[in-house]
Amino acid sequence: MDSLQFRAALGMFATGVTIVTVRGPDGSLVGLTANSFNSVSLEPPLVLWSLARRAGSLPVFSQGTHYAINILAADQKDLAQRFATRDIDRFAGVAWREGAGGAPVLDGTVACFECANRSQYEEGDHVIFVGEVERCSARPGAQPLIFHGGRYFTELPL
Repeated sequence: MDSLQFRAALGMFATGVTIVTVRGPDGSLVGLTANSFNSVSLEPPLVLWSLARRAGSLPVFSQGTHYAINILAADQKDLAQRFATRDIDRFAGVAWREGAGGAPVLDGTVACFECANRSQYEEGDHVIFVGEVERCSARPGAQPLIFHGGRYFTELPL
C-alpha cells in the first residue's frame, strides 16, 4: 500500500471542517483548517484533533494553554480555504471574539469547543491533541460544511 492510496481511501470518509485557533505567547493569532476532529469522552468532556509534526504552527499549539475548535458552517467554505492557505494573514477581516485562555472563537460557526490543552501524543507523522472542553456553543439547525473526496459539500436531508 502506498501513501497516496491510503490518503485517497481516507478521503472517502466524510468529515466536518474545523478551524483550530490559538493565541501565541507573543499575542499573535494562529489558526488552521483541520478535519481530524473527534469526540473522546463525555465525562470529563474531551475532544481530539491532530496536527502534522512538520507544521510550522506546531510549537504554538504545543505550548499554548488553550485552543478553540471552530466547526464551520456551510457558508464558510471561503474561510476554510483561507485558513488552509500559507503565508497570508488568515485573521485579516475575520470576525472573532476572545474565548477561554485567549483562544480566538470565530463568528458564524455551527459549534465551537473552547479547550484547555490537556495532553498530546506523538503518533507517526502527527501529534494528537486532547482538549478538555471548558465551554462549548452550538447553533441548532445551522448547516455544517462537509469535506469528502477532496471537495466541499453541505448537508442534504435524506
